[in-house]
Amino acid sequence: MKTTPTLLVLAAGMGSRYGSLKQMDGIGPNNEAIIDYSIYDAIRAGFGKVVFVIRHSFEKEFREVFSAERFKGRIAVEFVFQELDSLPEGFSVPAGREKPWGTNHAVMMGAQAIPSEPFAVINADDFYGAEAYAGIASYLGEMAGGQNRYCMMGYKVGNTLSEHGSVSRGVCETDAQGNLIDMVERTKIFQEGDRIFYRDETGDHDLSPETLVSMNMFGFTPDYFRYSADYFPQFLKENAANLKAEFFIPMMVNRLIQSGTATMKVLSSDARWFGVTYKEDKPAVVAKINALIQSGKYPANLWE
Repeated sequence: MKTTPTLLVLAAGMGSRYGSLKQMDGIGPNNEAIIDYSIYDAIRAGFGKVVFVIRHSFEKEFREVFSAERFKGRIAVEFVFQELDSLPEGFSVPAGREKPWGTNHAVMMGAQAIPSEPFAVINADDFYGAEAYAGIASYLGEMAGGQNRYCMMGYKVGNTLSEHGSVSRGVCETDAQGNLIDMVERTKIFQEGDRIFYRDETGDHDLSPETLVSMNMFGFTPDYFRYSADYFPQFLKENAANLKAEFFIPMMVNRLIQSGTATMKVLSSDARWFGVTYKEDKPAVVAKINALIQSGKYPANLWE
């Protein structure tokens, strides 16, 4: 029996590199944000609810824009909150900690809003493409009552870069069946001419343009919340002294895969991701959205 999945949108980041609340920045002809196109594609793919992970500091502004009324009742809307002090009992925010706890911590905030159905996770400021939502919804639709069989949408790294600075991507290794073996978060991936490389403490390392990377578009069942909650205290104990340590989704996924607890199918896509990582990215994103509208992929006004 098919089940209706939920979309969990990670929107708590304030976009420090971008310099504003980029999740709400208009890029469509009627001031639609990237989030609007994500929700539109999710509705077309069969998602029944969207849960936004936000912060209390911009709750009022965010709710006013992304209300259920905006989407004309086509999808249910809920809000949950990621804060620095959203911690297990017995833990407190370390003195001097300013950086959020990371993407997997944000995912954990959705547990109460997603009690039983499979769900997809996306970034608020990334454009994934309609085919990506269709693919992940199809996989999750078969997961009613299932557990420990996750999925992610893989993109070719050459289709995911910014012309204006480095990007963070989860670099993936898969087996012959297309299941994830390992995913390493590379926080500084650059393109210079035809060369693509990542930089770490040991230097620069070349990447093939065909290398599959994660764009934080994952599909999970609710057991993932339990595994994350069980491991998070250990993460906090091990990283108490590192004020910039983050609990990334790849960290949790790798732990479950390598322990044999879960599998993750990598659903590949030839789509060209785009997003507004830097302010300078916006004109290109606007042009790409207009081109998609002109080709008939989207209406000029999404919510009429």
